[in-house]
Amino acid sequence: MFENLQDRLGSILNGLTGRGALSEADVSAALREVRRALLEADVALDVVRSFTDRVREKAVGAEILKSIKPGQMVVKIVHDELIEMLGGEGVGIDLHAPAPVVVMMVGLQGSGKTTTTAKIANRLSTREKKKVLMASLDTRRPAAQEQLRQLGAQASIDTLPIIAGQSPTDIAARAVQAARLGGHDVVILDTAGRTHIDEPLMVEMADIKKKSNPHEILLVADSLTGQDAVNLARNFDERVGITGLVLTRMDGDGRGGAALSMRAVTGKPIKLIGVGEKMSELEEFHPRRIADRILGMGDIVSLVERAAENIDAEKAAAMAAKMAKGKFDLNDLADQLRQMQKMGGMGGIMGMMPGMAGMKDKMAAAGLDDKLFGRQIAIIQSMTKAERANPDLLKHSRKKRIAAGSGTDAAAINKLLKMHRQMADMMKMMGGKGKGGMMKQMMGGLAGKMGLGGMGGMPDLSNIDPKQLEALQKQAEAAGLGKPGGGMPGLGGLPGGLPGLGGAKLPGLGGGFPGLPGLPKKK
Repeated sequence: MFENLQDRLGSILNGLTGRGALSEADVSAALREVRRALLEADVALDVVRSFTDRVREKAVGAEILKSIKPGQMVVKIVHDELIEMLGGEGVGIDLHAPAPVVVMMVGLQGSGKTTTTAKIANRLSTREKKKVLMASLDTRRPAAQEQLRQLGAQASIDTLPIIAGQSPTDIAARAVQAARLGGHDVVILDTAGRTHIDEPLMVEMADIKKKSNPHEILLVADSLTGQDAVNLARNFDERVGITGLVLTRMDGDGRGGAALSMRAVTGKPIKLIGVGEKMSELEEFHPRRIADRILGMGDIVSLVERAAENIDAEKAAAMAAKMAKGKFDLNDLADQLRQMQKMGGMGGIMGMMPGMAGMKDKMAAAGLDDKLFGRQIAIIQSMTKAERANPDLLKHSRKKRIAAGSGTDAAAINKLLKMHRQMADMMKMMGGKGKGGMMKQMMGGLAGKMGLGGMGGMPDLSNIDPKQLEALQKQAEAAGLGKPGGGMPGLGGLPGGLPGLGGAKLPGLGGGFPGLPGLPKKK
């Protein structure tokens, strides 16, 4: 997501921050590159023009050119204007209306309306504990209604029974009535699409709107269509009237032009973004966090939220207890690898960590990718219970059997065992005696640095509300964790700060990142 733009803007702004003083010519040259980067990212021309004009107006003021670190001030101005362009504050789905709240989904065929309908319903039922009814109004596409019924069955969400021969407006009226009688909080109407905008489609949408009186009309657009998505939003808004946008396939969009243009051109907020195919892979659109991600400042809040959603609290508590005793076997290692897979793998996690965006290429060159996790889990699963609990049992004949069972070789098994030994040694250090162990001291120190002193460690992530998370992000930034190039504590500043890639090493890792083997030591 936004990889191309992230790389271009990162290199442009890093050139500015390295200078002691800036002239107007420096700012103009940088803004020329920013304009080019945004246009290459498929952002609308008028949006790019107004963005660079606003940045120039603020960046060439006397207070910037005379400030202590003018380059960093320019980065801040670009950051603030990016947030403004993306819509300022994030806006979620509005459910403040008498039940059942009607949400109408509109968009072209193939943009992912039906899947997104199910994802939104799943999100509302699991996160907000709403009783949701889904109804397919698509009588044109073969098996569209059956597709929604099956998605509902997978996620245990009610769907309106299919009655053959009904018109879309009749189905809409029946859905609202069924939701009222069934005590549902929300009813989501999945309307039909076309391959392109035509008059019959717009008339049908207007009729459905009149019949069902929706509180929210969400336009689902494929982010990969770039500027066409912006034109589509404009057309739907003029004819039907939309209250918000949902962008799908954001995970496959390296440019991000649609996301950056849509809010500025239509004035409608982007409410949600689809970041994968799974039912849970739908995120709220937070302009500040997206701007942070684009400028390589990381997104600690989203990372913590994702961790809180995916990490099993009981398993985490059991792991903490084992760590306190200095125990760490191969079962624990497999759990760690699975947790990282759930949180989006290496790419997903690194993209959200401050200053880590530029490390992806280095890690790919080192052969460290998400497939590696799968291979290592396969190796551990090919072992017996006794071998997983006591890796010292693994001699040559056993390794030969495990290699055959996991489709790997002895070298891969040795690499895994070496990583496990390093991690186990680190766990012993962290769970050691005296002052509650090294881990507690480290976490306590980090908590104190971020203004969370007296907690004896990091807070319970599962119980933090979004406002506290935002405060945590600001405290992290104040402590120097969220600044471009600021790096994470103990990593010696980035770029180049990952252990084994030229920066400082964490104790006991011998050149590897916890749970991430295979990074070569620098010779």
